[in-house]
Amino acid sequence: MFYLLLKYVSLSAAVLAGLYASLLGLLALPSFQAHVVYLHKVQLTWFKDLDIPESFGLLRNQVTPFTIESSEGEALYAWHILPIGLYRQHESALLAEPAGFVSDFKSRVSFNLLRDDPETRLIIHFHGAAGTVGSGYRVPNYHALSAGQAQKIHVLTFDYRGFGRSKGTPSERGLCSDAIAAVDWAMDVVGIPPSRIVIFGQSMGTAVSLAVLEHYASQSPPVSFAGSVLVAPFADLATLVSTYSVAGTIPILSPVARFPSIFKYLSTFIRDKWSSKDRIARYVRANEANGQKYRLTLIHAEDDWDIPWHHTEIIFWHAVDAAVPGGISYDELDRMKSDTGTDLGAAGSVVEWRTVNGVIREEIPKTGLHNFIMGNPVVTMAVMRILATADPVLE
Repeated sequence: MFYLLLKYVSLSAAVLAGLYASLLGLLALPSFQAHVVYLHKVQLTWFKDLDIPESFGLLRNQVTPFTIESSEGEALYAWHILPIGLYRQHESALLAEPAGFVSDFKSRVSFNLLRDDPETRLIIHFHGAAGTVGSGYRVPNYHALSAGQAQKIHVLTFDYRGFGRSKGTPSERGLCSDAIAAVDWAMDVVGIPPSRIVIFGQSMGTAVSLAVLEHYASQSPPVSFAGSVLVAPFADLATLVSTYSVAGTIPILSPVARFPSIFKYLSTFIRDKWSSKDRIARYVRANEANGQKYRLTLIHAEDDWDIPWHHTEIIFWHAVDAAVPGGISYDELDRMKSDTGTDLGAAGSVVEWRTVNGVIREEIPKTGLHNFIMGNPVVTMAVMRILATADPVLE
């Protein structure tokens, strides 16, 4: 009986090892790897029509579905979300318009409200992997982002190439290009200055956000935004897959992460690097060198099982290290955080690093998981804090 059981266990282990080896082989294929990294074919809209935002719990014409042209001339599907207070003020005019997708956003009341108010603030929202602009906790996230100024804070969100109704195949270069196209649309077509724009990203969207920030900081002259909020960032893709499991159950490289030489070799097959820790360092360094103002807020729940919160600690260190002439070690920063950080008890902890030019803030709430946190007041407060710093009138 014992030998029969041993034979069964050995056979099962061999089958699992074979399946995992097959998975590793498939991951070396760029097309398969893109599906695993971006999960862009997972819609998560539950048979709802994105052209009918009301089916996602939003008011009639509070959201305008439209498209933004990418640098390659493709259409990026987008939503513009009006803040609820402003919607209430113009409810009659908004209800008089046809609902649904519009081919000419400029002809709409909501576009005029976004463009014509000199006190308008815009959150450009970069979502994470999987799903669309209407999926999961993203709609509550839009409410949280604009809640601090219900008459002034608009939200622009869109689906990257390959996601939802946006055509194409996702890649690091492609997503960065799409994000820059969305920001350019806000600044050039709508005419909103970067000083009134907040960059927001969650999960994969934090990596996209940092690519955007670095791109504009390296322009001549540099372009500075009001600030940025990054929720659940990751250090880089290789570090992420060393612990990540698809849907919390299917490991990617975590089983081989304990063997450094094998893991290092397999990491060479990762096509898109998404090195956020390096991008944030270059972004901070560029702003410090150019004397540009910047405000970074990193938020990560301790109970995030998708992306462990220690990724934010790594990114925070790289940002601070870039802000300090001569740099600072991880251990030195950790001691500083113990001495100067604020313990909020059950609400978590907060620490800030300030320079003449910038503020780098790390917030670690105790709870919020990976997605639920997006609708929490900690996100609303982060946006309010950035906007009030950029323009004290909004305090």
